[in-house]
Amino acid sequence: MKKTVTVLRGDGIGPEVMEQALNVLNAIAPKHGLELTYHEGLIGAVAIDQTGTALPDETIEKCLASDAILLGAVGHPKFDNDPNAKVRPEQGLLKIRKSLGLFANIRPIATYELLYNTSPLKEKLLKGVDFIVYRELTGGIYFGDKGRGDDGNSAYDHCNYSRMEIKRIAHLAFQAALQRRKKVTLVDKANVLETSRLWRDTVKTVSAEYPDVELDFMFVDNAAMKVIQNPAFFDVVLTENMFGDIITDEASVITGSIGMLPSASVGEKSALFEPIHGSYPEGAGKDIANPFGTILSVAMLLDHFTLHEAAEQIRNAVDNALKEGVVTVDINQDKHVSTTEAGAYIVSQVS
Repeated sequence: MKKTVTVLRGDGIGPEVMEQALNVLNAIAPKHGLELTYHEGLIGAVAIDQTGTALPDETIEKCLASDAILLGAVGHPKFDNDPNAKVRPEQGLLKIRKSLGLFANIRPIATYELLYNTSPLKEKLLKGVDFIVYRELTGGIYFGDKGRGDDGNSAYDHCNYSRMEIKRIAHLAFQAALQRRKKVTLVDKANVLETSRLWRDTVKTVSAEYPDVELDFMFVDNAAMKVIQNPAFFDVVLTENMFGDIITDEASVITGSIGMLPSASVGEKSALFEPIHGSYPEGAGKDIANPFGTILSVAMLLDHFTLHEAAEQIRNAVDNALKEGVVTVDINQDKHVSTTEAGAYIVSQVS
Protein backbone atom coordinates (compact mmCIF):
# COMPACT_ATOMS: atom_id res chain seq x y z
CA MET A 1 0.00 0.00 0.00
CA LYS A 2 1.43 3.36 -1.08
CA LYS A 3 0.25 6.58 0.58
CA THR A 4 1.26 10.24 0.55
CA VAL A 5 1.19 12.24 3.78
CA THR A 6 1.59 16.01 4.08
CA VAL A 7 3.34 16.99 7.31
CA LEU A 8 2.51 20.37 8.87
CA ARG A 9 4.84 20.74 11.85
CA GLY A 10 3.38 24.09 12.86
CA ASP A 11 4.37 26.22 15.83
CA GLY A 12 5.77 25.91 19.34
CA ILE A 13 6.12 22.28 20.40
CA GLY A 14 4.55 21.13 17.13
CA PRO A 15 7.84 20.23 15.39
CA GLU A 16 9.08 18.28 18.46
CA VAL A 17 6.02 16.11 18.93
CA MET A 18 5.72 15.66 15.18
CA GLU A 19 9.27 14.32 15.00
CA GLN A 20 8.44 11.57 17.50
CA ALA A 21 5.17 10.72 15.75
CA LEU A 22 6.94 10.37 12.42
CA ASN A 23 9.57 8.13 14.03
CA VAL A 24 6.77 5.85 15.22
CA LEU A 25 5.00 5.90 11.87
CA ASN A 26 8.22 5.10 10.01
CA ALA A 27 8.96 2.24 12.42
CA ILE A 28 5.60 0.54 12.08
CA ALA A 29 4.75 1.22 8.42
CA PRO A 30 7.07 -1.37 6.80
CA LYS A 31 5.72 -4.13 9.07
CA HIS A 32 2.26 -3.61 7.57
CA GLY A 33 3.21 -3.10 3.95
CA LEU A 34 2.75 0.67 4.08
CA GLU A 35 5.06 2.69 1.83
CA LEU A 36 4.94 6.40 2.63
CA THR A 37 5.89 9.54 0.73
CA TYR A 38 6.01 12.78 2.71
CA HIS A 39 5.50 16.40 1.74
CA GLU A 40 6.19 19.31 4.10
CA GLY A 41 3.99 22.40 4.35
CA LEU A 42 3.67 25.61 6.37
CA ILE A 43 0.76 26.64 8.58
CA GLY A 44 0.24 29.02 11.49
CA ALA A 45 2.69 31.56 12.90
CA VAL A 46 5.66 30.08 11.08
CA ALA A 47 3.75 30.47 7.81
CA ILE A 48 2.88 34.10 8.61
CA ASP A 49 6.51 34.85 9.37
CA GLN A 50 7.71 33.33 6.11
CA THR A 51 4.87 34.10 3.69
CA GLY A 52 2.58 36.68 5.30
CA THR A 53 -0.38 34.28 5.36
CA ALA A 54 -1.41 31.62 7.89
CA LEU A 55 -2.01 29.01 5.16
CA PRO A 56 -0.16 29.45 1.85
CA ASP A 57 -1.78 28.18 -1.34
CA GLU A 58 1.17 25.83 -1.80
CA THR A 59 0.28 24.08 1.47
CA ILE A 60 -3.34 23.66 0.38
CA GLU A 61 -2.22 22.15 -2.92
CA LYS A 62 0.04 19.64 -1.16
CA CYS A 63 -2.75 18.67 1.22
CA LEU A 64 -5.25 18.18 -1.59
CA ALA A 65 -2.79 15.90 -3.35
CA SER A 66 -2.20 13.76 -0.24
CA ASP A 67 -3.97 10.78 1.28
CA ALA A 68 -3.72 12.28 4.77
CA ILE A 69 -2.31 15.25 6.66
CA LEU A 70 -0.46 15.26 9.99
CA LEU A 71 -0.52 18.53 11.95
CA GLY A 72 1.58 19.41 14.99
CA ALA A 73 0.13 22.56 16.58
CA VAL A 74 -0.73 26.15 15.65
CA GLY A 75 -0.44 29.40 17.60
CA HIS A 76 1.95 31.99 19.02
CA PRO A 77 1.49 34.53 21.84
CA LYS A 78 2.82 37.44 19.78
CA PHE A 79 -0.42 37.24 17.82
CA ASP A 80 -2.64 36.46 20.82
CA ASN A 81 -1.39 39.58 22.58
CA ASP A 82 -1.97 41.88 19.60
CA PRO A 83 -5.69 42.67 19.21
CA ASN A 84 -4.94 44.60 16.03
CA ALA A 85 -3.20 41.74 14.22
CA LYS A 86 -4.91 41.32 10.84
CA VAL A 87 -3.50 37.84 10.22
CA ARG A 88 -3.56 35.22 12.98
CA PRO A 89 -2.24 31.64 13.10
CA GLU A 90 -5.67 30.22 13.88
CA GLN A 91 -6.97 31.57 10.58
CA GLY A 92 -4.88 28.83 9.01
CA LEU A 93 -6.92 26.19 10.86
CA LEU A 94 -10.25 27.61 9.73
CA LYS A 95 -9.00 27.94 6.17
CA ILE A 96 -7.62 24.42 5.93
CA ARG A 97 -10.87 22.95 7.23
CA LYS A 98 -12.86 24.88 4.65
CA SER A 99 -10.39 24.36 1.78
CA LEU A 100 -10.22 20.59 2.31
CA GLY A 101 -13.89 20.17 3.19
CA LEU A 102 -13.05 18.72 6.61
CA PHE A 103 -16.59 18.70 7.91
CA ALA A 104 -16.25 16.23 10.80
CA ASN A 105 -13.96 16.61 13.80
CA ILE A 106 -13.59 13.32 15.68
CA ARG A 107 -12.22 13.32 19.23
CA PRO A 108 -12.00 10.15 21.33
CA ILE A 109 -12.08 10.71 25.08
CA ALA A 110 -10.70 7.92 27.26
CA THR A 111 -9.31 7.80 30.78
CA TYR A 112 -6.19 5.98 31.96
CA GLU A 113 -5.78 4.53 35.44
CA LEU A 114 -2.33 6.10 35.84
CA LEU A 115 -3.86 9.55 35.28
CA TYR A 116 -6.74 9.24 37.72
CA ASN A 117 -4.86 11.30 40.31
CA THR A 118 -4.17 14.10 37.80
CA SER A 119 -7.81 14.47 36.77
CA PRO A 120 -9.98 17.09 38.51
CA LEU A 121 -12.70 14.45 38.87
CA LYS A 122 -12.96 11.81 41.57
CA GLU A 123 -11.67 8.37 40.65
CA LYS A 124 -15.11 6.78 40.85
CA LEU A 125 -16.28 9.02 37.99
CA LEU A 126 -13.35 8.15 35.72
CA LYS A 127 -13.72 4.39 35.50
CA GLY A 128 -15.12 3.16 32.21
CA VAL A 129 -15.00 6.55 30.47
CA ASP A 130 -14.70 5.89 26.74
CA PHE A 131 -16.65 8.10 24.37
CA ILE A 132 -16.10 9.87 21.08
CA VAL A 133 -17.32 13.27 19.93
CA TYR A 134 -18.38 13.99 16.35
CA ARG A 135 -18.31 17.77 15.93
CA GLU A 136 -19.48 19.43 12.72
CA LEU A 137 -16.57 21.55 11.61
CA THR A 138 -17.33 23.73 8.59
CA GLY A 139 -20.72 25.27 9.34
CA GLY A 140 -22.43 27.15 12.12
CA ILE A 141 -21.62 30.44 13.79
CA TYR A 142 -17.87 30.32 13.10
CA PHE A 143 -18.48 30.48 9.34
CA GLY A 144 -21.66 32.56 9.17
CA ASP A 145 -21.87 36.21 8.19
CA LYS A 146 -20.41 38.47 10.85
CA GLY A 147 -19.82 42.15 11.32
CA ARG A 148 -20.31 45.35 13.30
CA GLY A 149 -23.06 47.93 13.14
CA ASP A 150 -22.33 51.22 11.42
CA ASP A 151 -21.90 52.98 14.76
CA GLY A 152 -19.60 50.25 16.10
CA ASN A 153 -21.87 49.64 19.12
CA SER A 154 -23.43 46.38 17.94
CA ALA A 155 -22.21 43.20 16.32
CA TYR A 156 -23.62 40.03 14.81
CA ASP A 157 -22.55 36.44 14.09
CA HIS A 158 -24.99 34.38 12.04
CA CYS A 159 -25.39 30.64 12.60
CA ASN A 160 -26.43 28.73 9.46
CA TYR A 161 -26.87 25.02 8.79
CA SER A 162 -28.32 22.95 5.96
CA ARG A 163 -29.79 19.44 6.10
CA MET A 164 -26.96 18.21 3.90
CA GLU A 165 -24.32 19.45 6.36
CA ILE A 166 -26.10 17.74 9.23
CA LYS A 167 -26.80 14.47 7.41
CA ARG A 168 -23.23 13.80 6.33
CA ILE A 169 -21.78 14.01 9.83
CA ALA A 170 -24.78 12.25 11.38
CA HIS A 171 -24.13 9.21 9.18
CA LEU A 172 -20.51 9.10 10.38
CA ALA A 173 -21.63 9.25 14.01
CA PHE A 174 -24.17 6.43 13.60
CA GLN A 175 -21.67 4.29 11.71
CA ALA A 176 -19.19 4.76 14.55
CA ALA A 177 -21.85 3.83 17.10
CA LEU A 178 -22.44 0.53 15.31
CA GLN A 179 -18.82 -0.40 16.10
CA ARG A 180 -19.13 0.72 19.73
CA ARG A 181 -21.97 0.57 22.28
CA LYS A 182 -24.68 1.55 19.77
CA LYS A 183 -25.73 4.85 21.32
CA VAL A 184 -25.72 8.38 19.86
CA THR A 185 -26.42 11.49 21.93
CA LEU A 186 -27.29 14.61 19.95
CA VAL A 187 -26.22 17.72 21.86
CA ASP A 188 -28.09 20.89 20.88
CA LYS A 189 -30.17 23.82 22.17
CA ALA A 190 -33.45 23.00 20.47
CA ASN A 191 -35.51 24.76 23.13
CA VAL A 192 -34.10 28.09 21.90
CA LEU A 193 -32.33 27.82 18.53
CA GLU A 194 -33.95 27.18 15.15
CA THR A 195 -30.73 25.62 13.83
CA SER A 196 -30.87 23.11 16.69
CA ARG A 197 -34.44 22.23 15.77
CA LEU A 198 -33.26 21.54 12.22
CA TRP A 199 -30.50 19.33 13.69
CA ARG A 200 -33.09 17.32 15.66
CA ASP A 201 -35.41 16.86 12.69
CA THR A 202 -32.58 15.79 10.40
CA VAL A 203 -30.84 13.47 12.86
CA LYS A 204 -34.14 11.74 13.63
CA THR A 205 -34.53 11.05 9.92
CA VAL A 206 -30.99 9.65 9.67
CA SER A 207 -31.49 7.50 12.77
CA ALA A 208 -34.26 5.56 11.02
CA GLU A 209 -31.53 4.03 8.83
CA TYR A 210 -29.79 2.68 11.93
CA PRO A 211 -32.46 0.79 13.92
CA ASP A 212 -29.83 -0.92 16.10
CA VAL A 213 -28.53 2.41 17.41
CA GLU A 214 -30.24 4.20 20.30
CA LEU A 215 -30.64 7.95 19.81
CA ASP A 216 -31.16 10.38 22.64
CA PHE A 217 -31.12 14.18 22.90
CA MET A 218 -29.50 16.49 25.40
CA PHE A 219 -29.39 20.27 25.66
CA VAL A 220 -25.84 21.56 25.60
CA ASP A 221 -25.98 23.04 29.11
CA ASN A 222 -27.14 19.70 30.51
CA ALA A 223 -24.49 17.87 28.47
CA ALA A 224 -21.78 20.15 29.88
CA MET A 225 -22.87 19.16 33.39
CA LYS A 226 -23.15 15.47 32.47
CA VAL A 227 -19.55 15.39 31.20
CA ILE A 228 -18.50 16.28 34.75
CA GLN A 229 -21.12 14.38 36.73
CA ASN A 230 -21.17 11.11 34.77
CA PRO A 231 -18.83 11.06 31.74
CA ALA A 232 -19.18 7.27 31.40
CA PHE A 233 -22.79 7.89 30.30
CA PHE A 234 -21.73 8.86 26.78
CA ASP A 235 -20.82 6.63 23.84
CA VAL A 236 -20.99 8.74 20.65
CA VAL A 237 -21.72 12.45 20.99
CA LEU A 238 -22.95 14.30 17.89
CA THR A 239 -23.10 18.08 17.85
CA GLU A 240 -22.68 21.31 15.91
CA ASN A 241 -19.54 23.40 15.58
CA MET A 242 -19.49 25.79 18.55
CA PHE A 243 -21.08 23.37 21.02
CA GLY A 244 -18.59 20.72 19.94
CA ASP A 245 -15.68 23.12 20.41
CA ILE A 246 -16.72 23.75 24.01
CA ILE A 247 -17.72 20.18 24.93
CA THR A 248 -14.54 18.61 23.56
CA ASP A 249 -12.29 21.05 25.40
CA GLU A 250 -14.23 20.42 28.61
CA ALA A 251 -14.00 16.66 28.11
CA SER A 252 -10.26 16.83 27.46
CA VAL A 253 -9.62 18.09 30.98
CA ILE A 254 -11.14 15.07 32.71
CA THR A 255 -8.52 12.71 31.27
CA GLY A 256 -5.78 14.28 33.39
CA SER A 257 -3.53 15.42 30.55
CA ILE A 258 -4.51 17.26 27.40
CA GLY A 259 -1.28 15.95 25.90
CA MET A 260 -2.77 12.45 25.66
CA LEU A 261 -5.62 13.18 23.29
CA PRO A 262 -5.64 12.75 19.50
CA SER A 263 -8.16 13.93 16.94
CA ALA A 264 -9.13 13.57 13.31
CA SER A 265 -10.84 15.99 10.95
CA VAL A 266 -12.26 14.24 7.90
CA GLY A 267 -14.05 15.14 4.71
CA GLU A 268 -15.15 13.31 1.61
CA LYS A 269 -11.65 13.34 0.10
CA SER A 270 -9.22 14.54 2.79
CA ALA A 271 -8.37 13.64 6.38
CA LEU A 272 -6.22 15.54 8.87
CA PHE A 273 -4.86 14.16 12.15
CA GLU A 274 -3.56 16.21 15.07
CA PRO A 275 -3.30 16.27 18.87
CA ILE A 276 -5.83 18.53 20.54
CA HIS A 277 -3.26 20.40 22.65
CA GLY A 278 -2.02 23.84 21.69
CA SER A 279 1.41 24.97 20.57
CA TYR A 280 2.66 25.58 24.16
CA PRO A 281 5.39 28.02 23.03
CA GLU A 282 6.81 28.22 26.57
CA GLY A 283 7.88 24.60 26.27
CA ALA A 284 9.25 24.78 22.74
CA GLY A 285 12.80 23.51 22.34
CA LYS A 286 12.99 22.11 25.88
CA ASP A 287 12.26 18.46 25.02
CA ILE A 288 9.52 18.31 27.66
CA ALA A 289 6.32 18.11 25.60
CA ASN A 290 4.07 15.06 25.69
CA PRO A 291 4.22 13.38 22.25
CA PHE A 292 1.54 10.78 22.96
CA GLY A 293 -1.37 12.85 21.61
CA THR A 294 0.41 13.17 18.27
CA ILE A 295 1.47 9.52 18.31
CA LEU A 296 -2.12 8.46 19.00
CA SER A 297 -3.17 10.71 16.11
CA VAL A 298 -0.90 8.55 13.95
CA ALA A 299 -2.92 5.56 15.17
CA MET A 300 -6.09 7.28 13.95
CA LEU A 301 -4.36 7.91 10.61
CA LEU A 302 -3.56 4.20 10.33
CA ASP A 303 -7.20 3.37 11.10
CA HIS A 304 -8.12 5.72 8.25
CA PHE A 305 -5.84 3.66 5.99
CA THR A 306 -7.70 0.53 7.30
CA LEU A 307 -4.51 -0.68 9.01
CA HIS A 308 -6.36 -1.37 12.24
CA GLU A 309 -3.83 -3.87 13.61
CA ALA A 310 -1.04 -1.31 13.30
CA ALA A 311 -3.19 1.34 14.97
CA GLU A 312 -3.93 -0.99 17.87
CA GLN A 313 -0.24 -1.77 18.31
CA ILE A 314 0.46 1.93 18.80
CA ARG A 315 -2.35 2.30 21.31
CA ASN A 316 -1.10 -0.73 23.22
CA ALA A 317 2.41 0.72 23.23
CA VAL A 318 1.12 3.96 24.75
CA ASP A 319 -0.79 1.95 27.37
CA ASN A 320 2.42 0.10 28.22
CA ALA A 321 4.32 3.37 28.51
CA LEU A 322 1.80 4.64 31.06
CA LYS A 323 1.87 1.40 33.02
CA GLU A 324 5.67 1.44 33.15
CA GLY A 325 5.87 5.13 34.02
CA VAL A 326 7.51 6.20 30.76
CA VAL A 327 5.78 9.57 30.83
CA THR A 328 6.59 13.24 30.38
CA VAL A 329 6.55 15.95 33.05
CA ASP A 330 2.91 16.92 32.48
CA ILE A 331 1.92 13.49 33.84
CA ASN A 332 4.54 12.98 36.56
CA GLN A 333 6.56 15.95 37.80
CA ASP A 334 8.77 13.81 40.02
CA LYS A 335 9.67 10.98 37.69
CA HIS A 336 9.54 11.64 33.97
CA VAL A 337 11.33 11.26 30.66
CA SER A 338 11.93 13.68 27.81
CA THR A 339 9.87 14.04 24.66
CA THR A 340 12.59 12.21 22.76
CA GLU A 341 12.77 9.36 25.26
CA ALA A 342 9.00 8.92 25.32
CA GLY A 343 8.93 8.68 21.54
CA ALA A 344 11.86 6.26 21.47
CA TYR A 345 10.04 3.96 23.90
CA ILE A 346 7.01 3.74 21.57
CA VAL A 347 9.32 3.08 18.61
CA SER A 348 10.93 0.23 20.53
CA GLN A 349 7.49 -1.25 21.25
CA VAL A 350 6.24 -1.21 17.66
CA SER A 351 9.47 -2.02 15.77
